Amino acid sequence: KSHYPCRLDMANDSDATGVHGYPRPFLRRPGWLSLNGPWDFALDPRGRHAHPRELAWQGPILVPFAPETARSGVGERGYFQACWYRRGILVPPDLAPDERLFLHFGAVDHLATVWIDGAQVASHEGGYTPFSVDLTQLARPGAALELVVRAADDPHRLAKPRGKQDWQWHPHSIWYPRTTGIWQTVWLERVPDVHVSRVRWSSNLHRWEIGFAATVAGDAQPDTRLRLRLLGGDRLLVDDIYDCTYREIHRRIPLGDPGIDDARNELLWSPGAPTLLDARVELLGRGGRVLDAFDSYTAIRTISVQRDQILLNGRPIRLRMVLDQGYWPDTGMTAPDDDALRRDVELALAMGFNGVRKHQKIEDPRYLHWADRLGLLVWEEMPSAYRFTADSVQRLTREWMRVIARDSSHPCIIAWVPFNESWGVPNLPDNPAERHYVTALYHLTKTLDPNRPVVGNDGWESVATDIVGIHDYECDPTRMESRYQSPNVRTNLYERERFGGRALVLGAFTEFTHPVVLSEFGGIALSPDEGATWGYSRTSTPRQLERRLRALFEVVRRQDILAGYCYTQFADTYQEANGLLYADRTPKVPLARLAALNGLGPPTPHDDHGEHGQEG
Repeated sequence: KSHYPCRLDMANDSDATGVHGYPRPFLRRPGWLSLNGPWDFALDPRGRHAHPRELAWQGPILVPFAPETARSGVGERGYFQACWYRRGILVPPDLAPDERLFLHFGAVDHLATVWIDGAQVASHEGGYTPFSVDLTQLARPGAALELVVRAADDPHRLAKPRGKQDWQWHPHSIWYPRTTGIWQTVWLERVPDVHVSRVRWSSNLHRWEIGFAATVAGDAQPDTRLRLRLLGGDRLLVDDIYDCTYREIHRRIPLGDPGIDDARNELLWSPGAPTLLDARVELLGRGGRVLDAFDSYTAIRTISVQRDQILLNGRPIRLRMVLDQGYWPDTGMTAPDDDALRRDVELALAMGFNGVRKHQKIEDPRYLHWADRLGLLVWEEMPSAYRFTADSVQRLTREWMRVIARDSSHPCIIAWVPFNESWGVPNLPDNPAERHYVTALYHLTKTLDPNRPVVGNDGWESVATDIVGIHDYECDPTRMESRYQSPNVRTNLYERERFGGRALVLGAFTEFTHPVVLSEFGGIALSPDEGATWGYSRTSTPRQLERRLRALFEVVRRQDILAGYCYTQFADTYQEANGLLYADRTPKVPLARLAALNGLGPPTPHDDHGEHGQEG
């Protein structure tokens, strides 16, 4: 048996290790327990072992940190095909016959297989989305269970979604160390037999209503009902009861239009005023008995595109975004703790950005939770595969559908990005099948979520999109300005310019009326050593960096053609030294002066503090 058992305590509503808070923001119940912490661990370099009994356990690992990270205690960055995890679970002795016990995984990269007491009980493919295992039939009250997880992840396979995970031995250019195995929270949840297993929220500002969908699991009786209460602060907005006969609830809930603009605006979600509506949901049985209850939240906000403008709540908004890779020095794709996730949101806002473009990573739901609560817009982007094959199409499409299902309730997300820079579709101009693939995923995304813009292929070679994204790393502000202020600028951008050596659009773009967002620019590294670090251009002191940033931002901000921009990037990431922050999140330029670059507040007079990247 494992050296690391745990007991499920129904009073525990926190993560014992402090790694994360509640892992599932829209279905919050008190009966949960984090399994983050020490587990038994074994590397399987060639992936030869197929069953736990074949293994010799090698030592501990700290979950949820990937074995490639220092914080995990393993720190193995070389090639290996698989790895194994083990720990014990002590089932609560008071687990009732009408309760169920679920084992949840936030994310395991890439193919996870789960055993309980030597019997295989589940498998899941996809490194960025959650899955669950119903342990109820195995969870005899008071029993000790042995949990084993095998994570298979071929480091050379380019047909699977892998994002920024490098396939070379050492990270190079813009690619980073690999992430294998468990990298988000593992947790146990105790729920009633009849319970709500899924919820989804949406809103419609025009009709002044909330969309609510829920799925009821278990042996629900015909008289089972669901009660929903919505509160805006102390004000009760909704108190409704719905029939659950068909176990699928889909409701459009009118809120009662307050009529006065000020009253409406107080309820709207936006950066600077991220108003959330708290929800309390109860599943009611015969006689009004509460079968299940949980807390959730939603918001009233709408995002849309109208010709060359992006509209938030029906009004034009200019996006001021920063590209965020979502890595930390010692913990890789996993945040050190929940405070680190919140701090990243706070830092983006403090630098004057109203949004982030989460790049090549599906972020932990806790980050999106803090973006919802603090008011930060998010472009969510699918990690790329790097081959165009039938296998890669199926893998990426399947994972992308799960991503949308997991995250579509977050008001902070204002755009979906299924492709970046033609990665995984390298022959778009010449290969009709690749163009059909991008077009199909654009329409599939719009089908699954018709309420958000979709950026079909960000950067260049757009074939189907609501927003045209441009990746332009021109480092000369004068040339940058002439490009975006030239006569007939749209025609010039669409027909003559070549970004990354590629055309901006392909196929049926004829009216040139889409919003244009400069979705990558800058990338200025602060590093004198060209061999040890990487950037699109380079400076050697914070003073030089600030001077160049100011000149570039001034040009970009005054271009009328741009509906927004996104600076590369938020923080240094491994060898890539072009962050506005160092990897430990220390500012290279005082935060107030970075906010001034975005036009927030007066420019701060330069002083010697800026040389050291400290706050003035």
